[in-house]
Amino acid sequence: MKKALITGITGQDGSYLAELLLAKGYQVFGLTRRTSTQNFERIKHIVHEIELISGDLIDQHSITNAVKSIEPDEVYNLAAQSFVQASWEQPVLTGEFTALGVTRVLEAVRLAHPLARIYQASSSEMFGKVQETPQKETTPFYPRSPYGVAKVYGHWITVNYRESYGMYACSGMLFNHESPRRGLEFVTRKIANAVARISYGKQQTVKLGNLNAKRDWGYAGDYVEAMWLMLQQPTPDDYVIATGESHSVQEFLEIACDVAGLKDWKQYYEHDVRYDRPAEVDYLIGDASKAMKQLGWKPKTSFRDLVEKMVKAELELEKNA
Repeated sequence: MKKALITGITGQDGSYLAELLLAKGYQVFGLTRRTSTQNFERIKHIVHEIELISGDLIDQHSITNAVKSIEPDEVYNLAAQSFVQASWEQPVLTGEFTALGVTRVLEAVRLAHPLARIYQASSSEMFGKVQETPQKETTPFYPRSPYGVAKVYGHWITVNYRESYGMYACSGMLFNHESPRRGLEFVTRKIANAVARISYGKQQTVKLGNLNAKRDWGYAGDYVEAMWLMLQQPTPDDYVIATGESHSVQEFLEIACDVAGLKDWKQYYEHDVRYDRPAEVDYLIGDASKAMKQLGWKPKTSFRDLVEKMVKAELELEKNA
């Protein structure tokens, strides 16, 4: 039986990946931080099938110990301070987790179990002020937030460990991927939740920043399969994972209102300057042709299906709340 260690198992991607690996017969371990309140909401349905290990990306010793005791076949580093807006408020902490945390995971594997295959969660935010459209593996990085900068560090340190130590280490440059398990601070879940609440008369409007911001949005459940596929290849490599389509925040809001039965989206929208970013990324749209060709991966969920899935989940939640 294969063993996998997932950092960030309680997050959106971690929970979907854990489900996928369990279905494939893996023994799944999750690294979780000791906090006064544990948030296992996303993994509560599988918590008895996985083994949780205490550890923290800021503490080298705990990660090395986890790798040493488990001796995993695969390590998926999904833990990060992953909210772009918060990276402006906590730039140093973001660097500790999202940049140096990657080095600690790589060091733990190098020292304790160098045969493990490593997946590093890179991000489309690394492209930021895009140098070409669509963005592919060879597109130069130009990050526009402390989060994007930290992700660039994490990406290049992974490449360096692969080339310097001969480790099997991959990075997935994942474009935005959403789901009903997205945190409420993310614009997609915020919209889905708001339209559900509006339809039940619980609030009047949804406060948003730039409606024209465009993203390449996919479904997290599809994207974790790409992570797994990367670690099944004969040689490690880096891949862009994306849908190749770009949609605006306004489009997301329009479809969400439609699904919730709200007729005119404009009457529910309220602009709030607090949600405008100091430096907005430009036109993010990914070219995943390398992943499609080499991994045999492709996105299965359309943009409209994704929005429907998220809004319907919120309608159900708010109905029972």
